Amino acid sequence: MPDNIPLQPVRRPKRHDSKNRHGCCPWSRCCGMGDLRPRTVWLGHPEKRDQRYPRNVINNQKYNFFTFLPAVLYNEYKYFFNLYFLLLACSQFIEELRLGALYTYWVPLGIVLIVTIMREAVEEIRCYLRDKEVNSQIYSKLSTRGTVKVKSSGIQVGDLIIVEKNQRVPADMIFLRTSERNGSCFLRTDQLDGETDWKLRLPVACTQRLPTAADLLQIRSYVYAEEPNIDIHNFIGTFTREDADPPVNESLSIENTLWASTVVASGTVVGVVIYTGKELRSVMNTSNPRHKVGLIDLEVNCLTKILFGALVVVSLVMVALQHFAGRWYLQIFRFLLLFSHIVPISLRVNLDMGKMVFSWMIKKDSKIPGTVVRASTIPEQLGRISYLLTDKTGTLTQNEMVFRRLHLGTVAYGMDSMDEVQSHVFSAYTQPTHDLPASRAPAATKVRKTISSRVHEAVKAIALVHNVTPVYESNGVTDQAEAEQHYEDTCRVYQASSPDEVSLVQWTESVGLTLVGRDQSSMQLRTPTGQILNFTILQIFPFTYESKRMGIIVRDESNGEITFYMKGADVVMAGIVQYNDWLEEECGNMAREGLRVLVVSKKSLTEEQYQDFEARYVQAKLSVHDRSLKVATVIESLEMEMELLCLTGVEDQLQTDVRPTLEILRNAGIKVWMLTGDKLETATCTAKNAHLITRNQDIHIFRPVTTRGEAHLELNAFRRKHDCALVISGDSLEVCLKYYEYEFMELACQCPAVVCCRCTPTQKAQIVRLLQERTGKLTCAVGDGGNDVSMIQEADCGVGVEGKEGKQASLAADFSVTQFKNLGRLLMVHGRNSYKRSAALSQFVIHRSLCISTMQAVFSSVFYFASVPLYQGFLIIGYSTIYTMFPVFSLVLDKDVKSEVAMLYPELYKDLLKGRPLSFKTFLIWVLISIYQGSIIMYGALLLFESEFVHVVAISFTSLILTELLMVALTIQTWHWLMIVGELLSLACYIASLVFLHEFIDVYFITTVSFLWKVTVITLVSCLPLYILKYLRRRFSPPSYSKLTT
Repeated sequence: MPDNIPLQPVRRPKRHDSKNRHGCCPWSRCCGMGDLRPRTVWLGHPEKRDQRYPRNVINNQKYNFFTFLPAVLYNEYKYFFNLYFLLLACSQFIEELRLGALYTYWVPLGIVLIVTIMREAVEEIRCYLRDKEVNSQIYSKLSTRGTVKVKSSGIQVGDLIIVEKNQRVPADMIFLRTSERNGSCFLRTDQLDGETDWKLRLPVACTQRLPTAADLLQIRSYVYAEEPNIDIHNFIGTFTREDADPPVNESLSIENTLWASTVVASGTVVGVVIYTGKELRSVMNTSNPRHKVGLIDLEVNCLTKILFGALVVVSLVMVALQHFAGRWYLQIFRFLLLFSHIVPISLRVNLDMGKMVFSWMIKKDSKIPGTVVRASTIPEQLGRISYLLTDKTGTLTQNEMVFRRLHLGTVAYGMDSMDEVQSHVFSAYTQPTHDLPASRAPAATKVRKTISSRVHEAVKAIALVHNVTPVYESNGVTDQAEAEQHYEDTCRVYQASSPDEVSLVQWTESVGLTLVGRDQSSMQLRTPTGQILNFTILQIFPFTYESKRMGIIVRDESNGEITFYMKGADVVMAGIVQYNDWLEEECGNMAREGLRVLVVSKKSLTEEQYQDFEARYVQAKLSVHDRSLKVATVIESLEMEMELLCLTGVEDQLQTDVRPTLEILRNAGIKVWMLTGDKLETATCTAKNAHLITRNQDIHIFRPVTTRGEAHLELNAFRRKHDCALVISGDSLEVCLKYYEYEFMELACQCPAVVCCRCTPTQKAQIVRLLQERTGKLTCAVGDGGNDVSMIQEADCGVGVEGKEGKQASLAADFSVTQFKNLGRLLMVHGRNSYKRSAALSQFVIHRSLCISTMQAVFSSVFYFASVPLYQGFLIIGYSTIYTMFPVFSLVLDKDVKSEVAMLYPELYKDLLKGRPLSFKTFLIWVLISIYQGSIIMYGALLLFESEFVHVVAISFTSLILTELLMVALTIQTWHWLMIVGELLSLACYIASLVFLHEFIDVYFITTVSFLWKVTVITLVSCLPLYILKYLRRRFSPPSYSKLTT
């Protein structure tokens, strides 16, 4: 295919569901939501609301009290399979169509319905209890009566809510006050946007200045907030205090918000609630839980339609052979009822009960403890997954950063040589000559001193260039004030907007240089000797995704030296630092080890240089036009010829056994996509570290695109690449899907691995939906945060990981695991077994019904095509229940290989992706077997019976029961003691019931030798050829798994 083939733009509406923009419910007006409009919220006065707002409840249930029964019945009877049996049972109320007792039709139907309703009711009750636990969490509310306790579900718009440290924010709020001295707080937003970075939030300045939190109720003020929407990264609003002189007006932005599902990481905060319930940002970014139907259910439904077609054809043939004599249309209906067993009613009962057994086995597996099955209707889906879409933070990683490497160019220090770094830092502060020029130092120690001073400079730079704040807490022995005064190590915790920065500062502490204090204008470091070094912070240039670097200018109070420190990604720092011949090579080496690399540099400034820079910087910040460009230009004037100090390597620790699990999934033919809200560099690094992208794979990083033309060019560039992993950002993805949805998905699906970074929750769900539509393959989504709920609910199988980010994802998922590594066993063992067992069970139930229907067809054709039933009453019900139910259902315990073998050879899973266990080919084979056995049994009975017709019934029915028991034994691959019990129990039930069946069977006849030899001959003729064929097939064309078990 030529590289420059023009891509055709897709002219179709975007796939953003309207329900996401208007809450989650099409009946939102009935639920108290009304139109989504801006609102004025008075502080502490929810009664002053200008419109109705939804209740602040989390609801993951599929039904409510009124819709439960209608919805369950609709879901049950929307399938042709179940509707057919309902019509069949109803037809028996018509006298001319009745073939037997009503109970023979209504009892099986009633059992099916009761089992289904009970299963759905149990799952709904469990879901209700989980939601109730979250909605019942207690919070403190400021009121005129003081501080009162209120449930999360009782919170209203306008309430003043107090949220403690490490507590979940219960509703979308505007940040009014904090207990932190520095007047700000940090939020953990993992559950909302998937980012590991803590977010700095600022309170409204007017309310923060009030003496106490209770004064919030004494002032006359309100918040004007925009209408609820799905944008979690922006907010527009204003705060107004009317009773001030003059009135106070402050603009509000995202920095002043506390979104629900975030967690307060520092101090105690007070906020005013502006959105609740379905209007929460987090809820609007999730979609309604859909009723998931297993693919095997759809396939079985298709097979039943074929069987129904066969039923109609057989009935028409029977009437045609009667030459459509008399009231032939009634005869057609009677034959339809007579051969109704062609479509087995017990199929759904057996499949549903089988799924419950599979779910129980998953929960009881000691190798994957803590695994919970929340959707017991789809365990067999786990055996046919083609695409696995996983979150990164907390799912693949532990969200814990560890410092791994310090590289100085000529020497590198790993985890095993940190004691050398510690000794260099110690010597730098203990030797009196450490400040002397090299020429005055003793000649013998010149080289050693040079290395020592370089290490010291690197460590000092890392300890200064960051945005980390040390916070002191009481530990039961020392109170907070005392700990802060004496810099108590045991009471200190570090807070920052990035776990990378915390890990770097913790490392400098471990080697002797400790960050002990910081405020807006100063920083304090403690040396190994206990000396406190004071630095004045002159300027800070924060990290941005565009600049990919951060800088700080500090003045050392001990000697007045001004130093500009900077750290950043190697791609931008390479052009800023002085020429060297090792930076690019070593950065590549460290990145290949899965480390996140930062380049650290410095530049000494004279007082005059700094004053000149400050004047230009202040002037640029005051400009009205092109302010950001002018500020960047001034900063860049400093960023030249900087001295390269070191490289740092930090690792985001993977969860246990992530690499072997991903290897198993890859060998099983499952393509893994990583969808994360984190940065591109972080996501790429984790993908390499987890071996999601293997060492020998090329990586295509999709350039940022904003227009259709740019997307066209970049897609053409990507088209030229072969067998390479794709890394793309959420913004570029949105542009590609807008104009070239089909072409992008076609190219992405060919990649061995795909990494999508900076993804919003709705984008994650959209990708899952597109994969399902474009490939027709089954998808599995894995996540652990609230931002993964949409993706989990959209996928064919949703798996939630219970981790540090809470239980929101696991509560909304179909399956819940404690660690990502459990996914391997869940799919390779339980998914594979569930699918193979479901396929075997469904085909055997069809075989059982086709056998008796074939016998009925033979019987009717022999007796002049009469619409007379061969077996009546209890014989019909007993055949598919107590006589054959236990052995047939025992197939749910069958397995072809041991679980250890299935884990060792994941290639066995790949065979299932072709859908061979249940296909038209296997279905046709079972149909032919059924016709053969049914014909042999019926013709054999008709040939061998001597005088009375009742002997035909006895011979044929006994042969049929024995044939079914022997066929189960023929199908079983690994015997379980319960299988043997099932076979013997069924045989015993049949023999015992013969005493009570004198109405249908001659009891004296069955005790004769004549009966025994006739039944034996017929049973052998019907089963022996199949045993011989099975042996020959195993001998000359063995299945792949049999080679592993020998």
